[in-house]
Amino acid sequence: MSGSTVDLSKFNIDAPRWDQTTFVGRLKHFFNITDPRTVLVSNAALDKAKDLVDSFRAGSVPPGTTEEQLHYAKKLYDSAFHPDSGERMNLIGRMSFQVPGGMAITGFMLQFYRTVPAVVFWQWVNQSFNALVNYTNRNAASPITTKQIGVAYLTATSTALATAVGLNLYTKKAPPLLARWVPFVAVAAANCVNIPMMRQQEIISGIAVTDENDNQLGKSRNAAVKGITQVVISRVTMAAPGMIILPIMMEHVERYPFMQLDLYGSCCVFSFSSEVFYESF
Repeated sequence: MSGSTVDLSKFNIDAPRWDQTTFVGRLKHFFNITDPRTVLVSNAALDKAKDLVDSFRAGSVPPGTTEEQLHYAKKLYDSAFHPDSGERMNLIGRMSFQVPGGMAITGFMLQFYRTVPAVVFWQWVNQSFNALVNYTNRNAASPITTKQIGVAYLTATSTALATAVGLNLYTKKAPPLLARWVPFVAVAAANCVNIPMMRQQEIISGIAVTDENDNQLGKSRNAAVKGITQVVISRVTMAAPGMIILPIMMEHVERYPFMQLDLYGSCCVFSFSSEVFYESF
């Protein structure tokens, strides 16, 4: 990579690369850390990036290291390593896997919604995916037991299945569009259960509150509730465009022969667009 050799006294590797007070800056920042291409990077390359970041934080870097190399190393580090524990996260649970993973699952849920077995299977797949993501990105300072994880997973999955199957049966004689919206209602209901249950220890014990210098002031349960509530709202909001608007569009375009050849592919294209756009918020 090209670029000038880094000046340790002027470069802050932990500061966002773009101005976070502007929408464009935040957009670039989140596109950077959720870049799906990083899931293709090998573990060896990820570990090398982590070593470079750790070396810089310790006050030394290999001679000739450029700012661009440090930016890229930090990008890989943020995409693959837990911010609290520093451990490498499983690939499926990483935020960088949200676009391809969510795109595929959303496409399947929107395409296979007519029969109860299909609804049950794809809602189970979706909730398993969500549970893994929530567990992977949990607050490491608030450990959760295996029993709590199991209860959270079973509760969220049961909620999604009950909602999806119940509404699927209820909408048998309703307009087709209402049936297409059933997956979104099930996903929204499950998120309202899955996330708080998976992060219940934070609500019980509170999360650390720090000042501007990262000095811990104590723990707050109110801050945990507020943060988890915002996560729930954002997850439902992220799912809305692809799972509400897409069915409306599909109702109109499915009458054309070229769309009937590959409905699943069409669902994936539209869901990919919505995933990419809403991952930036």
